[in-house]
Amino acid sequence: MNGTIRITVGDDGIATLTIDCPGRPVNVITPELTADLVAAVERIATDPAIRAAIITSAKADFMAGADLKEFATAWNRGVSAAEAAGTSRNFSRLYRQLETCGKPVVAAINGLALGGGFELALACHYRVLADEPKVVVGLPEVKVGLLPGAGGTQRLPRLIGIANALPLMLEGRHVRPAEALKLGIVHELAPRAELLERARRWLAGSPEPTQPWDRKGFRVPGGAGLLNPAVGQTFMGANALVARETMRNYPAPVAILSCVYEGTQMPIDVGLAVESKYFGQLLAGPVAHNLMCTMFINKGQADGLARRPREVPTSRVTKLGVLGAGLMGAGIAHVAAVAGIEVVLLDSTREFAERGRGHTRDLLAREVARGRLDQARADAVLGRIRPTADYQDLAGCELVVEAVFEDRAIKADVTARAEAVLGADAVFASNTSTLPITGLAKASQRPARFIGVHFFSPVEKMPLVEIIVGRRTDAVAIARAFDFVAQLRKTPILVNDSRGFFTSRVFSTFVNEGQAMLAEGVAPALIENAARRAGMPVGPLAVADEVSLELAWRIMQQTEKDLGARYRRPVSYEVTRRMVLDCQRSGRRQGAGFYDYPADAPKRLWPGLAEQWPLASVQPTPDAVRQRLLYIQALETARCVEEGVLTDPADGDIGSILGIGFPPWTGGTLAFIDTMGIARFVADCEKLARRHGPRFRPSRWLRERAARGEPFHPVTGVRPAA
Repeated sequence: MNGTIRITVGDDGIATLTIDCPGRPVNVITPELTADLVAAVERIATDPAIRAAIITSAKADFMAGADLKEFATAWNRGVSAAEAAGTSRNFSRLYRQLETCGKPVVAAINGLALGGGFELALACHYRVLADEPKVVVGLPEVKVGLLPGAGGTQRLPRLIGIANALPLMLEGRHVRPAEALKLGIVHELAPRAELLERARRWLAGSPEPTQPWDRKGFRVPGGAGLLNPAVGQTFMGANALVARETMRNYPAPVAILSCVYEGTQMPIDVGLAVESKYFGQLLAGPVAHNLMCTMFINKGQADGLARRPREVPTSRVTKLGVLGAGLMGAGIAHVAAVAGIEVVLLDSTREFAERGRGHTRDLLAREVARGRLDQARADAVLGRIRPTADYQDLAGCELVVEAVFEDRAIKADVTARAEAVLGADAVFASNTSTLPITGLAKASQRPARFIGVHFFSPVEKMPLVEIIVGRRTDAVAIARAFDFVAQLRKTPILVNDSRGFFTSRVFSTFVNEGQAMLAEGVAPALIENAARRAGMPVGPLAVADEVSLELAWRIMQQTEKDLGARYRRPVSYEVTRRMVLDCQRSGRRQGAGFYDYPADAPKRLWPGLAEQWPLASVQPTPDAVRQRLLYIQALETARCVEEGVLTDPADGDIGSILGIGFPPWTGGTLAFIDTMGIARFVADCEKLARRHGPRFRPSRWLRERAARGEPFHPVTGVRPAA
């Protein structure tokens, strides 16, 4: 028994290697497991008592691949591409030794097998997969900015052909058992309890212990190289698709294409060397580091409620009140009902509340029509939503989410009416996107249990929830808000109170900067396309239409009313005013905004923009527009750290990507600053301030931080363990 692998040898000469990484819920490739695998492969190859081997797992899953915490620090530590390539070469050598050991080896895949875990299975001569709905296999490395570095880019196309292999690696898609068998990436399906028996049955036939690619005359299924017309078309199509989907901001898909194109024209050992070279370049680069740190490690900690107050007992919401059955309220009611929570959906009239419930009915009907949901379950979800106009129906709700108009007086009224019915221990949460929680809590009789829980639209699709702590919010309210978000299977971030909090505040700078450029005479198409080229999901003009220019104008008016002489009009103020009041173009919902929305054609930029804001004779470069749009958001995030709105940089990065669509390749707004270096960022902001105005001017606090060379994240880029 090694530390991570138990080896038993039967009287039939079959060695069973059972992987079991201690202290971990799933097996992952660690230095300990790697060392034990090296020893196990050596034993299989040299022990005359062993004639064959079966590799399986003692855990519910087979293996989840590499421990990303080991990989995520490579860029910070200054690991070179050549050094990083050595990591891949070591695994390739190990797996190659396994498949050329001269004895047949079976992978009895008893559960999930992803990344390096599935690459281990691919190096075996036969694969039996558990035939269960939740079992998946695949090579998802592209999602963390890497490529399969233990032979995946070479074995998979040699097994099923380039045309079938490329989509699996470029998309990082998980494959379920039936499809895996159809594709030919496993040889057999079996009930979990029969896996070892099926493996022994195959071994009983004294199979040849040689992989197809090691046999004389082997050819890649479907061919390889551009001289093959079908393969040439595959690569041309894949290149175009990668360019369109990634805007060339992600090097991993291009590296995968290069690995497969180059490697499949060579013997497999040379192909594996090509794979290691490209893997090293990716692992030593900033994009993989950013994706691993933010989107997997730090997001995983957020999903595990790392910021939740530990001293408060865990709770569950069984009955939820939602005030306001508009788009946001109906969406919140829907996700809560799907999560099994009874929902009281309240509006000013029963008719409005019923209309909000209809939102769930429509969403469920689509799921049933697509075969993703059966009608009985859909009926059960819809039955959990109770539409009403009677506040007495809120009795017994452990939590209430207010989602009415962004009007302080309306919010104060519904707060008072709801609290008159709620129990003393209930938590009241506002879904406001801009109004300070501390100010809204003045209408509450229990400000300690008043908190912000900010969802994003559309609620059923957006994964983030921003939890906002008011000045008097207590730990119990914070903990219960976290528990509620966890029930909905969404990702929470925690921020302190301020006008616009974090996400709305940073998002507004993106929208405002786009409108500022429009007013300067920058071509609208250039603004929009540069934003998308940077990796934003849509341009600032399009997203302003989606959110509603009328709503933005109302918020400006409310803020000016609240702050009086202290109010500083944003650079978008005049553009928004003119669009809403003069042009009567309020956004997509009204059918007219910065874009036209014809019923029988795709949306298009409104030609009248050129009359309102004539084009400048000299246009900026796309890179200059891109810089302004990304820098203004990152700079505002830094201000949120300075002011204490953000107390954990990981929350800023997760929130900026999941909440407002900041490009994932950057790792988020603060990781973006750290990646380029804070000193360079500050210097660039100074130049932008001289060209475009004081909104780009870094504060003294930020300049001093840059002078010290102090990044926002610890050197690992990973949130310290709680």
